Parts: sequence; C-alpha cells; structure tokens
Amino acid sequence: MSRPPAMRHEPLPYEALLAERALADIDTVVIHCTELPDLATAREYGEIVRYPDSGTGNSGHYYIHRTGTVHQWVDDARVAHHTRGWNPRSIGIELVNLGRWPDWLDSRHQAMDEPYTDAQIEALIDLLRRLQKQLPGLRWIAGHEDLDIDMVPASDDPDKRVPRKRDPGPHFPWQRVEAALALQRIPVGTSPDSL
Repeated sequence: MSRPPAMRHEPLPYEALLAERALADIDTVVIHCTELPDLATAREYGEIVRYPDSGTGNSGHYYIHRTGTVHQWVDDARVAHHTRGWNPRSIGIELVNLGRWPDWLDSRHQAMDEPYTDAQIEALIDLLRRLQKQLPGLRWIAGHEDLDIDMVPASDDPDKRVPRKRDPGPHFPWQRVEAALALQRIPVGTSPDSL
C-alpha cells in the first residue's frame, strides 16, 4: 500500500494557551472518532472556546481525514482536552467519521454505521509508529469508549440511559491496529491513577 500523505501542521488558535508538558510524561494514546460529518465541521468545533478561564476548547492532537491525510492541530508538548482524566498523559487522535451524528445521545440513534477507510487506518498506524519513536514513554492505547464509560440520560427520553461516549465504535479494527504496534490496550473502565 502507498504511504499516507504528509502531516499538515495547522495549530488551533488557542494552542499556545494549552498547558505545557514534558514529552516523557506521555504514555497513552486515545483513539476517537469525530462523530461529525467532515473535517471542516470538526475544525469549527475544535476552535470553539469552551473554557473561558483558559481561553481553550475541546480538541484532539491529530485528525485523520477519510483520505488518510493527517492534520496536527495541537503540539504533542501541549495538553489537549479530549478525554476526561487522561489529558495530561495522553495524545488524542480523531478519525473523521459520522459516529452517531447528529443525534449523539438519542436512544433511537446509537448505531455507528460508517466504516473507517483503509487510508485512515494505514495513516493511523503510520502515525502511531512515528509517535512511538518520538515519545519514549508511549506504552498504552485505548478507545475513548474504553476510558469514559459513563451512561447519561438519553436526549429523547430521560428515563433511558445511553453511553456518553462510543468512539471509535464497533467498526474500528482493533485487531489490525494492535497487531501492527507495540502498544498495550488499556482494559475498559481503567482509571488514570491505576496504571
């Protein structure tokens, strides 16, 4: 298979306001899907300031388009807001994918039907290999759904509960990714202070 396109560094407007960290402190990669229709919508979402005290918002470090193009929006040495409790020690990688969009918490719309493209998965594996070389402490990998296991009231019926996070979801090829890398999968529900 051909090599994925080169990485594009496109810092978010507030990148310099995100907390700094030592690269040696990074030991985890968290795989997400955007649960949005396209990269442009993900960028708009990422640029929204959701934490007025710091002037920052929610974002991963890397975004992988369906074509396999890799976009870096936050430097590895900055703490991005992507997974509650895990941000200081982790890199967040977002794969462009519809997920449950646009009704994320509707109990009638919990299926995640869009498969990931081969180009995305090849680009992800290539990126993870690069990160393993650059980050000597990198040892763990998890899906967002593995680490954020909260159930919340459904938007269509508060008496029903749905997963707060389901990404990267049932179409993510864990076996293929794990076979290509020397990273250990974090068990579901593990707390950050137990590793």
